[in-house]
Amino acid sequence: MSGELRLRKDHERRLRAGHCWIYANEVDTAATPLGVFEPGQAVDVVSQRGQWLGSGYVNPHSLICGRIVSRDRAHPLSRSLLVHRLNVALALRERLYPGPWYRLVHGEADGLPGLVVDRYGDVLVAQLATAGMERLREDVLAALDKVLAPAGVLLRNDSPVRAMEGLPEVVETGAGTVPDSLSIEEGGCRFETPALGQKTGWYFDQAANRDRLSKYVRDRRVLDVCSYVGAWAVRAVCAGAGHATCVDASAAALDGASANAARNGVGDRVETRRGDAFEVLKALRAAGERYDVVVLDPPAFVKRRKDFEEGALAYRRLNELGLTLLERDGLLVTSSCSFHMGRDDLLKTVQQAARHCDRSLQLLEEGRQGPDHPVHPAMPETAYLKTFYLRVLPTF
Repeated sequence: MSGELRLRKDHERRLRAGHCWIYANEVDTAATPLGVFEPGQAVDVVSQRGQWLGSGYVNPHSLICGRIVSRDRAHPLSRSLLVHRLNVALALRERLYPGPWYRLVHGEADGLPGLVVDRYGDVLVAQLATAGMERLREDVLAALDKVLAPAGVLLRNDSPVRAMEGLPEVVETGAGTVPDSLSIEEGGCRFETPALGQKTGWYFDQAANRDRLSKYVRDRRVLDVCSYVGAWAVRAVCAGAGHATCVDASAAALDGASANAARNGVGDRVETRRGDAFEVLKALRAAGERYDVVVLDPPAFVKRRKDFEEGALAYRRLNELGLTLLERDGLLVTSSCSFHMGRDDLLKTVQQAARHCDRSLQLLEEGRQGPDHPVHPAMPETAYLKTFYLRVLPTF
């Protein structure tokens, strides 16, 4: 049953501009007390004057207490709306990608807030991050079956975001059969990644940025830091790099990197170093190692705004270490997936690292998440990935 969520006076402007999140302090709790709603309950969102703004769902226990899913009164939140949105999302990916390996649904930007779906051929990996999507679980699975008829759906509902929604973290098979490893083709290379690996198994958001790297690596020596299962390193060697080293804290991830290198016939040109990224880079520097290309693709160091100062320092330290390992005229490829570390903030931090190392940089190119991770123009929160390609200028 749908309820009504009424906003406080003059708090609808952001929603009218296209944003779909509603914060608890924007709700007129005198008219519509949050305590009367069940987590995930469908609601109609109205202004203080009673004007209908959209339909979506509510969670009284979350700071983001509501999310708008539809702005068409004839098509409220329902299984049929899920099917329609999935078909729209699929049409875009099928236009852009030669094979079925991509992010199929990217939450708010695909009109399905709280839902992420990655596609690995006939296997899907989904995350239901909000109480609203959790409540729609069976409808989501039915809609996925109708649109794609997958052989299996893995529910990776182990994101820390679920705790903020009052939901348990659990991983389970939602439908069909899911293999232990998932297969991907990217840039002419073949990869496998564990179904129970990091995030939803693969970092599709960096695929276009890995494409961009190819022209820089011929006959070069590459260092891939925070490598996971070796996507950057293997693709670089397959594009002509002479040698690549993968650095990761996970032994299982590095085993996967070695297997992926062998799978693509370049096992003799990819090696691994296990350990904390900062400590391994210090050890490589002490050993006098040098590389032509250093790729830094770490996890998010700034997960909350209040973590910015500490996280910025971590980015600076990592980039300083990477720069000290670069040969003259080397290339630094550095990324941040922290939304709260903005593009200009990251570039400033990397420049500070360069000056501390007495190195001068040229920004050659920059990238963001690929088009299977579209950005919602009214929601800067959906634009999170920054990747810079920086040349270290040779000096006399």
